[in-house]
Amino acid sequence: MYLLFNGKVITRDSSNPYIEKGAVLIDGNSIKDIGTEEELKEKYKDATYVDAKGGVIMPAFINAHTHIYSGLARGLSIDGYDPHNFYEILDGMWWNIDRKLTLKATRASAYATYLDCIRNGVTTIFDHHASFCEIENSLFEIADVAKEMGVRSCLCYEVSDRDGEQKCDQAIKENADFIKYCKDKNDDMLKAMFGMHALFTISDKTFEKCVKANDNMSGYHIHICEGLNDVEDSHKNYGMSPVERLKKWDILGEKTILGHCIHVTEDEMDIIKASDTMVVNNPQSNMSNAVGCSPVLKMYEKGIMLGLGTDAYTHDMLESLKAALTIQRHHEGKANVGFSEVTDMLFKNNAKICSRYFDSTLGVLKTGAAADVIVVDYKPFTEFSDKNVDGHLIFGVNGRQVITTFAAGRLLYKDREFVDIDEEKLNAEILVSAKDLWHKLNG
Repeated sequence: MYLLFNGKVITRDSSNPYIEKGAVLIDGNSIKDIGTEEELKEKYKDATYVDAKGGVIMPAFINAHTHIYSGLARGLSIDGYDPHNFYEILDGMWWNIDRKLTLKATRASAYATYLDCIRNGVTTIFDHHASFCEIENSLFEIADVAKEMGVRSCLCYEVSDRDGEQKCDQAIKENADFIKYCKDKNDDMLKAMFGMHALFTISDKTFEKCVKANDNMSGYHIHICEGLNDVEDSHKNYGMSPVERLKKWDILGEKTILGHCIHVTEDEMDIIKASDTMVVNNPQSNMSNAVGCSPVLKMYEKGIMLGLGTDAYTHDMLESLKAALTIQRHHEGKANVGFSEVTDMLFKNNAKICSRYFDSTLGVLKTGAAADVIVVDYKPFTEFSDKNVDGHLIFGVNGRQVITTFAAGRLLYKDREFVDIDEEKLNAEILVSAKDLWHKLNG
């Protein structure tokens, strides 16, 4: 039992939003009590005390779309790689990497990702994995690392026709096997979706196979309308829009996540809303790939369940939040839009997305909620409370100011040191795998 004290507590609970000098009692995997430091210290004298050192105590972050397979790419330069469009980015960099990603490298990528998640206060991720070099058991390798590192994870494998029918069938089987495993295991720290890549890499034959293999066991996690090639391919080869194509194959629904949705029309947005399908925006990745700006404000206006991810561009959700705000304002040419929308995406909707897969109550500090709690090293020099906390987080805080991270009651990171995790050993192992991968890419 831990008593986290000496901090300004932001709860995201409307019935008790802010405690100036607060404390949170963590018992097992959930929050047992929350209140003032004075009253909780008096009630729980036998608890293990964890000092927030005057920082901000708040709910941990959720990343609604990322890619573990890119974990070894930081600083990478591939000889001859000079992309001029989105397809060349995919084929020259990301597909090139995943075609050489062994199970060992997948495991190393997972360690690298989870270490950075913990450092940045992210305790729940929705990952979209690809490792076409070795597909079988890749999700199980990631799940093993997730359990070891203590980060709640919803995993899937990226089905695609791009490397032929045999690899495609292996990817379909990996999804189905892992979904069945998660359903049987019934562990609220580990869930599964059925993953698919962009529509221009998926034939109708493959859609039919995916729907049959999934057999309504789970929702889908799929890239859609990220690039214009996705839109052009659907209209040219199938005579319909990408979202209409998903509707045709019964892919949409309350358990399905659509990643990106940059080039969706209003008619497609209406279909997404009517089916209660989730959409996840990834602003930094979209800008870096020069694929456009997602119509977040219009989707928000239509009431679509809209969350925030990173596409693995970063593991810092506050960095993604800042980018989401600025690109929307830049795109609209208006300096007074986007604030409520993007903060709702991160601090409200990501938790609602989680509620469709996980049983635990996430994104809030209150009795009975999951003990996913972080401490941020932030000493405000202007007024601070629940009334203006989002402004402080956008303009004054980044992920690396997280000093302490709890996930499901497990203390993972304290005073910027990992707890029961050998960071140096893992870093050395990750480096070996990264060197091997880079050699293959440039060998």
